[in-house]
Amino acid sequence: MNDTFMKEKPIFPLLTSMALPMVISMLVNALYNIVDSLFVARISEEAMTALSLVYPVQNLINAIAIGFSIGISALISLHMGAGNKEKADTAATHGMVLSLIHGVIISIVCTAIMPRFLRSFTSDESVIAMGLTYSRIAFMFAVVIMAAMSFEKIFQAVGRMNVTMIGLMVGSVCNIILDPLLIFGIGPFPEMGIAGAALATGIGQLVPVVFYLIVYNVRPIPVKLRRACLRANVKLDLQLYAIGVPAILNLALPSVLISFLNGLLAAFSQSYVVVLGIYYKLQTFLYLPANGIVQGLRPIIGYNYGAGECDRVKKLYRTAMGMCAAIMAAGTVLCLALSGQLIGLFSSSKETIAIGTVALRIICAGFIVSTISVVVSGALEGLGMGVQSLVISLCRYVVVIMPLAWAFCRVLGANGIWNAFWVTEVITAVIALGVYHKSVKLK
Repeated sequence: MNDTFMKEKPIFPLLTSMALPMVISMLVNALYNIVDSLFVARISEEAMTALSLVYPVQNLINAIAIGFSIGISALISLHMGAGNKEKADTAATHGMVLSLIHGVIISIVCTAIMPRFLRSFTSDESVIAMGLTYSRIAFMFAVVIMAAMSFEKIFQAVGRMNVTMIGLMVGSVCNIILDPLLIFGIGPFPEMGIAGAALATGIGQLVPVVFYLIVYNVRPIPVKLRRACLRANVKLDLQLYAIGVPAILNLALPSVLISFLNGLLAAFSQSYVVVLGIYYKLQTFLYLPANGIVQGLRPIIGYNYGAGECDRVKKLYRTAMGMCAAIMAAGTVLCLALSGQLIGLFSSSKETIAIGTVALRIICAGFIVSTISVVVSGALEGLGMGVQSLVISLCRYVVVIMPLAWAFCRVLGANGIWNAFWVTEVITAVIALGVYHKSVKLK
């Protein structure tokens, strides 16, 4: 495929064609997350609590996989835009090998820390046991997650969004099908409970890797994984980490925030911890379509920047901002109108539903303005400016929201924590605009 379409095709059709497959696949992936939680919630309230407590570490693993792969994608796009295929191949090859090494290390470390991690948030032995069962199985697939994300970003970097859409959808659908079979022991399958949910998730992550390998060998792409590219290249590896590490931290920071907020909310009641876990499941369904647009933006903004197409970079940025804002506006209306019903999907507890209804209606006040920080961070990552993107995420997930949540909850109770979300989005949006215009110099 001729990759010059990234600098020749009109902006809106280009961004739509790149983003739409990712939006669709992100929605299916979000649906899987929702369905997975619904089935786990049917096991027991303790099972749902265990899943909520394991989620930050799962998110950390995904953050490392996705974040480092963003570095791979950014370097490939920049080098392809500049016409240097050799460097693009080297970035892809080194990125894949390093990702697999990351997977082995993460699997061992995360499994080892889980007992102490879970006991930091609950003394309920049944919750701890379920959390350990789920995490030990899920973390075995860390290497698979790393490989899947690396392949995904390599295909995205050369504009093969349809391939990654199919890969994500096949894995998600497989997971959705396997969840009830393995959790409840339907037909010939044994009843595995929460262990079945973990195994279904792992198999769902393995399927895309197999799919990507088949497509890579059957339908060649401009970028190749080559043994000749494995020779030492410290400079390139440092570039991968220079973009990847800030991207990892960007994605890992929500885990730090969730753990911090769980500590604050646990002082009020376990129901508040459950509500926070439910909110992040629902938030995934909303933010993943926006992130799909950002994923479509990254390779083409990087390609055009590498090719010196400054006017197209500006138009891509503005178009992505408008598309994401529309999605966030729809999410705001949905949360205001159906907050109780949405929480009720995950819990039958009247207390949990009441708390969650209030939480959603407060938090959604910041959805639309959050568009600014989401798009700016994605654009900066696509341009290889990982550190600048990290500054925005630090404000959004640590520097601003943590002190606000701590202070607000002492004045307004648990509802103060929900209010800290939208106040943080407003402050971070202002900071994001300043960082972008200072960092990106376009003629």
